[in-house]
Amino acid sequence: MSTAEAQDPASFDVACAVRSLGDGTLTADLRQEWSIGHHPHGGFLLSLIAKAAVAVLAEHGDPAGEPLVVSAEFLRAPAIGPVLLRTDVRKLGRRATVVAVQLEQRGRSCVEATVTVGRLPVRRPDWSDLSPMPAEPPPRAIPLGGDTAEGVFNLAKGCDIRLDPATAGYLTGRTGDPPRLRLWARPRHTVPDPYFVLLAGDVNPPVVFNLGRFGWSPTVQLTALLRARPATGWLRVQVECRSVYDAWFDSDATVIDSAGRLVGQSRQLALAPAP
Repeated sequence: MSTAEAQDPASFDVACAVRSLGDGTLTADLRQEWSIGHHPHGGFLLSLIAKAAVAVLAEHGDPAGEPLVVSAEFLRAPAIGPVLLRTDVRKLGRRATVVAVQLEQRGRSCVEATVTVGRLPVRRPDWSDLSPMPAEPPPRAIPLGGDTAEGVFNLAKGCDIRLDPATAGYLTGRTGDPPRLRLWARPRHTVPDPYFVLLAGDVNPPVVFNLGRFGWSPTVQLTALLRARPATGWLRVQVECRSVYDAWFDSDATVIDSAGRLVGQSRQLALAPAP
């Protein structure tokens, strides 16, 4: 990667950078390039929180740690701009270490999370059951970008997202399709890593768009599992909803890398706009 690319503000690595203050707190900047409308992207916030947890453990002498689980409560949406990340190491273990991370802005807590850190598996799984999906987006796949029902999809500046139109009936005016989507994702300026997998697990438009419920769909709780380091290439993302009750809906995502391995899973509870 060239120096110019490395300094590109839309680069995922640059946007995810955290700066330690040496006392268990870190600072970071939420950039417009990693937002939807005026709201920083929830999956990106998970990536940033995981970076903070791993960085603090590296200061404690564990430079090889990788995120395994991130579980976050979204209390209020932060604004574009600087944030403070407070960390607290809750457990030090040989296989799993737990770090609490609180993302604050202007003295108010916005996201509170726990991050489990360990070592991601390097061997192929002993057993796996994944739905088939092409390794790369077909020519008819639709690039996500520009104005969406949630606002401007600024993430298109830093990552390439392609949507399977066969699963996105809302794009052609249908409102009775099942709340399921299929996508392909990859960063534009680097190769996918575990932190980008965290973002990919939340990069889809809200599945309730297929039910005709358009608008901002704020996440209330999001838990993501990382299962392996991703191979270079496209990530395949399959998203589905089990039920919609009043304003509440769930969204489950499976992230598969170019080698056909499960690399990430996420489950969230979110609020849907009115029909």
